Amino acid sequence: MTSRAGIRLFVDVDLAPGGEVAMGDTHTHYLRNVMRRAAGDEVCLFNGRDGEWQARIATLDKRGGSFALEAQTRAQEPEDGPWLLIAAIKRTRLELIVEKATELGAARICPVTTQRTNAERLNRDRLIAIATEAAEQSTRLTVPEVAPTAPLKDMLMDWPRGKEPGGRLLYLFDETGGGIPMAQAFAAHPKDQGAALLIGPEGGFDQSELDAMKILPFVNALDLGKRILRAETAALAALACYQAIAGA
Repeated sequence: MTSRAGIRLFVDVDLAPGGEVAMGDTHTHYLRNVMRRAAGDEVCLFNGRDGEWQARIATLDKRGGSFALEAQTRAQEPEDGPWLLIAAIKRTRLELIVEKATELGAARICPVTTQRTNAERLNRDRLIAIATEAAEQSTRLTVPEVAPTAPLKDMLMDWPRGKEPGGRLLYLFDETGGGIPMAQAFAAHPKDQGAALLIGPEGGFDQSELDAMKILPFVNALDLGKRILRAETAALAALACYQAIAGA
């Protein structure tokens, strides 16, 4: 949770000059027992809406604590990164993806089920906690949404298309080699549209899924290259390439 900006904490309350923010149990434990902080020590707070704020620990004991807000250090900025749709995989590997996708600027992380999905039940609360800690560490001003797990076919039926408000192009990573090169596609991505990246399960998509997705007007199939990548490698490589070529 620490960074070059010191201790940064996400709080889901409004932040304003002269305000005071009550600590939750998690922050109380972390500051008092892990970081050994005390009243008067500085922290940074953010909530995804009001920018980043310098604050001090006003009170802190085993019963709880509070923060006193001092000044805004960064105004809120847009962080409309790509969405990441990832077929549910084994817990530890999915947790790694959530952590690193947050650091790489994903705006929304959507675990999906496909015909070949074979994973244990996901603990969404834990994934949200991992995303929150990664946002705190990476100096992001927002925490990406971690959506409930949903069938891929249902997500595609309700997809925000084309030029509609919130419309996004969906980049399908096709391990069969049926798409265009990733760098070429990202370089041509329209600046006025959002993007989403779709990574399949262990064993890849079923051919019927690939055929159904490739005829959708908002889907662009991309070639992953000559190597077969694990889902976590493909997801993070795709995010890094998108942000380097088409991101902000």
